Amino acid sequence: MLHLLYIFAFTVLAVLAIVNLVRNLISLGIETRRGTAPAPRPPRRVPHPELLDADGNVFDEPLLVMRSISIKDAREQLDAIYDSSGSSTSDDKSDD
Repeated sequence: MLHLLYIFAFTVLAVLAIVNLVRNLISLGIETRRGTAPAPRPPRRVPHPELLDADGNVFDEPLLVMRSISIKDAREQLDAIYDSSGSSTSDDKSDD
């Protein structure tokens, strides 16, 4: 009995969705034939609150500055960090 109720509810929802789809397509077709489209509103530019100072003015200075380096420089920095860590000294002692 519960299966029949489920099938009935699904059928009703499917029919409502299809009717709504067809109705919207028909109204869209009528509006495009008339050529009356709603006038687009100009976009309202509201800045994010974090971009405002205490007085409510927008910051003019850059908030993030990134410096790019070459792969060679990055490799040298990583090697320097690795060499300065204590792992290389324990390897040298085990070789003796």
